[in-house]
Amino acid sequence: MHYVVRRMASTEHRQLRSIRLEALRDSPTAFSSSYEDTATLPDDAWRQQAAVGATAQESATFVAADEAGNWVGIAGVGPLPAVPDHVHHSVYVSPKHRGPAGPAADLVRASIRYARVNTDVRWLTLGVHEGNERALAFYRRLGFELTGKVVPYGLDPFEKLLILGYPDFRSRSRIPEQP
Repeated sequence: MHYVVRRMASTEHRQLRSIRLEALRDSPTAFSSSYEDTATLPDDAWRQQAAVGATAQESATFVAADEAGNWVGIAGVGPLPAVPDHVHHSVYVSPKHRGPAGPAADLVRASIRYARVNTDVRWLTLGVHEGNERALAFYRRLGFELTGKVVPYGLDPFEKLLILGYPDFRSRSRIPEQP
């Protein structure tokens, strides 16, 4: 299957809401917000998130659409105010579009390219829940490495997030190719 990966448009707040809620139902420990809290957000909040994802300078939201134009994946990249000199990355792909032929690696590459061009931070990092071996293996195949940092998982402080970083984020001359 062919996928189109692009930056989202500011008018796509309904699609953003739909895939974000799908992600939180499917992979609740992969994100720092709960389905219950996110599902109650008003339309204005989704419009604002879509506008930021589509137009902000230092952050962006990318989508992967199938041949029919349906969103099957999403990735975000942006600064973390609490962690200076870092840009944070996240990705989600619908279960039936995962795997080597899916759009996940392309979403990650789009995020890396965007962050390199549009931010001046030195580090690209992400957190993986300690129980998510699949995500850990995926990110490691793309060149991310464990940093040795472990932080409490925001929704349950008894669980942990492993922090991965993209080595030489600023000095690498190329984006990793398809694994």
